[in-house]
Amino acid sequence: MSTTEDPVTSAKPTSPPYPPTQAQATQVAADPEATTNGKRRLLMTLFIIVLLIAAIAYGLYYFLIARFHETTDDAYVNGNVVQITPQVMGTVISVNADDTQTVHVGDAIVVLDPADSKVTLDQAEANLAQTVRQVRTLFVNDNQYAAQVALRQSDLSRAEDDLRRRMTIAQTGAISLEEISHARDTVRGAQASLNAAEQELQSNRALTANTDITDHPNVRAAAAKVRDSYINFARNTMPAPVTGYVAQRSVQVGQRVLPGTPLMGIVPLNAVWVDANFKEVQLQHMRIGQPVELTADVYGSSVVFHGKVIGFSAGTGSAFSLLPAQNATGNWIKVVQRLPVRIGLDPKELEKHPLRIGLSMNVDVTIKNDQGGQLGAAPNTIYQTDVFARYGDQADAEIARIIQENEGSAGPGNEAQDTSSHRKKPTVGHAMQQPTGIGRKYQNKSFVFLPQHGLEQFAASGSEEKGTRQ
Repeated sequence: MSTTEDPVTSAKPTSPPYPPTQAQATQVAADPEATTNGKRRLLMTLFIIVLLIAAIAYGLYYFLIARFHETTDDAYVNGNVVQITPQVMGTVISVNADDTQTVHVGDAIVVLDPADSKVTLDQAEANLAQTVRQVRTLFVNDNQYAAQVALRQSDLSRAEDDLRRRMTIAQTGAISLEEISHARDTVRGAQASLNAAEQELQSNRALTANTDITDHPNVRAAAAKVRDSYINFARNTMPAPVTGYVAQRSVQVGQRVLPGTPLMGIVPLNAVWVDANFKEVQLQHMRIGQPVELTADVYGSSVVFHGKVIGFSAGTGSAFSLLPAQNATGNWIKVVQRLPVRIGLDPKELEKHPLRIGLSMNVDVTIKNDQGGQLGAAPNTIYQTDVFARYGDQADAEIARIIQENEGSAGPGNEAQDTSSHRKKPTVGHAMQQPTGIGRKYQNKSFVFLPQHGLEQFAASGSEEKGTRQ
């Protein structure tokens, strides 16, 4: 008898529903951790490799490049601020320049009222003219006194001849003794007159010996007063001693100023430099003449200036402060000091990209060649101007004109003609009308600014006076 089995109850599972063993569980959990550790080791290896490459690159950069450079951003543009100060007292009647404006060497920038100095100059010129005429009279008197001596000698000779004739006739008894006595008195009187005339001649010659009208002491003394008055008169017009930009103008029209009062400053921007404050530990290999590259914050890193180290300050910044540090105390703490290093700039680059005083700079000094010196050589003349010397030149020309007009000649009708209509003095109106650009030429060699030209109005007046004298 056959039987039928239930398929549900007769079916057997292919794998028993038992949990995995401990080994199987450990193997499954270890596979992700092993993967993570491998990644970490790989990243660490890559990091170490990159770090080694960076260290090697930095080492090469330091030994090949960086150790030959010293840098600082504690650097600022500096320059000369030429002060305009009056040399005479007066009232300001004209101010011809203001802040930010350009002036050229010789430009009349401030003018004082010349009324008082003009009166003094006229008095000095009149005194010189009178002195020249008086000295000329002394030279004319030489001839007059010499003629008087010759006349007295003639009188003496005539009296002596008359006495000798009377003495000869007296031997015959034709002339009385009284007449002979009168003749002898006449000889003695003629001799006395001759002696007096000779004394007058010697006295006058003592005033004119070994000199002429121009070199006579009286004329020289009067000429010195004219020169002093003329210079004081010319100083009412203040010229720009250098070419540059006006800054710190404080003068006002109508202001009464005294000699030495600061009125304004002129900054020649083509002659600025940079003072870089380096730490003392950076100066071991720094020398004068080493090349420097600089960038200014105002222009950014795209504009690079080139220059040279031109000197080191004689002391640190703290040494020259108003209150120097007192290090001899028990609470002393060492602070690294900074020494100002002066760096000259290329004037051609300054012309393209001008720098103003006080701007911040970034400085990079190449110290590879450290064979130069640390102490600067004895300097030559760095800055000079001749605009003030022109005053004396024109004063001498004015003195020569006055002497020529008044010395005349000994003969009648030969007196020098008055050329006062041709003379030309520096006047305030003339100075105020001067166009800008007077004396623009100047020398600019290396890092040295040497203005060499002065007041054109005085040079023009001097040439006109020279033509008049000729």
